[in-house]
Amino acid sequence: MTWEKIRLSELLTSPIQNGYSPICPERPNGKWILGLGALKGSGFDSTQIKPAPINDSKVNDFLLQPGDFLVSRSNTLDKVGRAALFTGQVNNCAYPDLMMRFRIDESRLYQGFLEMFLRSSEAVRHFQRCASGTSETMVKINKGVLEKLPVPLPPYKEQVAIAELLAIWNCAIEKTERLIAAKDRYLCALYQKCFQAGTSMNASWKSRKLATYLVARNEKAIPSGDVPLYSLTIENGVTAKTDRYNRDFLVKDMDSKTYKVVYPGDVVFNPANLRWGAIARSVVEHKVVISPIYEVLEIKKDIVDPELLTHAITCPRQIGIYATKTEGTLIERMAVKLDAFLFTEILLPETLEEQRKIAALLCTARKEIDLLKKQLEAYRQQKRGLMQKLLTGQWRVKINKGETN
Repeated sequence: MTWEKIRLSELLTSPIQNGYSPICPERPNGKWILGLGALKGSGFDSTQIKPAPINDSKVNDFLLQPGDFLVSRSNTLDKVGRAALFTGQVNNCAYPDLMMRFRIDESRLYQGFLEMFLRSSEAVRHFQRCASGTSETMVKINKGVLEKLPVPLPPYKEQVAIAELLAIWNCAIEKTERLIAAKDRYLCALYQKCFQAGTSMNASWKSRKLATYLVARNEKAIPSGDVPLYSLTIENGVTAKTDRYNRDFLVKDMDSKTYKVVYPGDVVFNPANLRWGAIARSVVEHKVVISPIYEVLEIKKDIVDPELLTHAITCPRQIGIYATKTEGTLIERMAVKLDAFLFTEILLPETLEEQRKIAALLCTARKEIDLLKKQLEAYRQQKRGLMQKLLTGQWRVKINKGETN
């Protein structure tokens, strides 16, 4: 049996309404307005709010009530149409002009079911297909697009069962996200104890310039099958080129252009983006080449443990220090030069034995986070698969005999 599909417009109890974006004060005063970031791919983020003007009576017309649905009407292509159900997470809170609000007939459509469907690949494709705009940096959908969204309408009891089943995965995802955040805070605290001067842990450590432990590598080579072309990303470190990053088809003399060689274990950083965290130690098991815009450095393994050095030069505290060393007259051209990087000082233990002990402590904390992130991604993939099956009727949820719509 296939489910009936009904346009969302036939399930509404009030017209779809755009929000209101007043000029907001800096200080809180008891009234709030949502930021566009409040609509996440996973739902509603109540931390993304800003103060609303208390004397602007128009704000009152846009205050949210539990049971209101919100949809992003203007955003990047991958985020337009993001939706969430407001359940009263924030008191005295309005919504901005770049969002739409509506309410549904709860006797026909279960709120939790619709919220899940609005995040499904089918709904996302509808919004993206109907979005208009000259640039992917900001596209829009309107009330008509939202009203025309085809919504599946299984029996009401089945809607509830589907929503409750998917909520189990939501709960697992949320708990894992909170655990990752807690582990991140613990690791940052360890970094402070290790690398901030004056703590009991590092009282006997020595402060030395990075040039003590790193030396620039300027070996060049042309990309080939044996020495492939790689890139550096903040998310994945030294990684194989993808279509997203591979723009070398624009270079006419690609075959004659020389690139910097990166050996396994070398440190690579992007001078222009170092202040954002564009630095990593290569974990690729073979030699690769990388754009000459990057700096490549060899670690002096005879005097420093590579693992501990990696933690020291890539931790958030150290990234903040690099940000103070940028040079340039234009913001878009500001960068951390190699000399400035190498003259930056860090605290490390004197002996390799003690360095390895500290590195083991930090690596254990880092691995716990990495494992949790893999688990989180597994939960998300499982949920996406379940949504695809359950929200399209490919898989049906059994309802106890005797229960009706």
